[in-house]
Amino acid sequence: MIAALETRDLLCRFGGVIATDRVALKIEAGARHALIGPNGAGKTTLLNLLSGWLRADAGRILLHGEDITRLAAHRRVRRGLVRTFQISQLFGALTPLESITLAIAEREGLGSQLWRPIGAETRLVDEAVGLIDQFGLSDVMARPARILPYGRQRLLEIALALACRPRVLLLDEPAAGVPAQERPMIMRRLAALPETVTIVLIEHDMDLVFRFASRVSVLVNGALMAEGSAGEIAANAEVRAVYLGGPADG
Repeated sequence: MIAALETRDLLCRFGGVIATDRVALKIEAGARHALIGPNGAGKTTLLNLLSGWLRADAGRILLHGEDITRLAAHRRVRRGLVRTFQISQLFGALTPLESITLAIAEREGLGSQLWRPIGAETRLVDEAVGLIDQFGLSDVMARPARILPYGRQRLLEIALALACRPRVLLLDEPAAGVPAQERPMIMRRLAALPETVTIVLIEHDMDLVFRFASRVSVLVNGALMAEGSAGEIAANAEVRAVYLGGPADG
C-alpha cells in the first residue's frame, strides 16, 4: 500500500548543525501519527520540510507516492498537504465566517473575486457554515478573530486548514497555549475527522498524544530514535529515559 506521506533519508543542515538527520518516515493513509521529542529535537523543522517552508539538503518527500521534494509550499497545499503553525496565524480583524469563506474561495480559484460581497457566493458561505458548526464556532462566527478565546482561535485555525480539503493535515502543537481544560475538546474535534484525512501532529502533552495517536515517532537530536504504537512508545525504556522522564530499566 502506498503511504500517505513518506520521507526517505531526509537531511537538513543549518550551518554546521544537523537539524534532521536522514529521517525516514512512512505514514499510512488515515493514520493519527504523533511526532514527539525534547525541545530542539527537530520536530518543527521536519514539519517545515514536509510542508515546503524549508528546502531539504538531501533526501525525498513523497505524498501518496508523488515526489514533492522540490514543490513550493502552495503547490503542496493544492495537492492536499496542509499545515497549521505553533503560533496563531489568523487575520484578527476577520470573523470566522469571513476567514473560512475566503479560504474556500481561494481553494476554488476565486481569489481574484474576493472584492465581491462575502455573501455573493452562497455555496461558499454554506460550506463555511458547515465547518463552523463542525468545530463548535457557531456562537462566535460573527466576532473578530482577535477577540476570541485562544482555544477558539486554535479551532478556527484547524477549520481554516480543513477548508483547503487536505488529504494530509500537519499540526504543530494544536493545543499549545490553550488552557488545560480546553485541550481535550480540541483533540476530540480532531479525532472526529474522517479517515480520509491523515493527521500528523507535534504535541508535548503526552496524555493527549497517547489518547489520540495510533502511531508515534520519537525524534532526538534530529534523528528518528524510536517508532511504534502509543503503547509501545509508552513502554519503551529508552524513550522514557530520554524524554518521558521515567526510569530506563522498568
